[in-house]
Amino acid sequence: MRKVARVVLLDPQDRILLLHGHEPEDPSDDWWFTPGGGVEGDETREEAALREVAEETGITEVELGPVLWRRTCSFPFAGRRWDQDEWYFLGRTTQTATEATGLTELERRSVAGARWWTCRELARAHETVYPTRLAELLLRLLDEGPPARPETLDTEIV
Repeated sequence: MRKVARVVLLDPQDRILLLHGHEPEDPSDDWWFTPGGGVEGDETREEAALREVAEETGITEVELGPVLWRRTCSFPFAGRRWDQDEWYFLGRTTQTATEATGLTELERRSVAGARWWTCRELARAHETVYPTRLAELLLRLLDEGPPARPETLDTEIV
């Protein structure tokens, strides 16, 4: 089980930053997802979250908040199955320009860009977004604030 830290990164207008990913060999098999990735070595999930945001977006000024959600997921990607234990941290930033300068070779072949989404845009989107209930979760976060303790999301198996 791969330990993963993801960030629900919000700008001052409460827009969320999502990355646009696709299968390396099939750009038509695409989806949107939050920045984040695997914990490396002895780093904490918080350290991994900040490192991944910097690598994937170039954003280094992030105020990291609490863990909002936890999720177990399993999905095929790049010819193998990935089983992950994901923690979603709240993150706030005033930086909105993105530049993916620290991508791995696989990420360079599978990440097509980034976009800031309003909650309304996300709720109306026809694209695939992970986690699948992200629009609903974001609306609740903006309306009620972070949960008192992390919410466990349904397991997703693709």
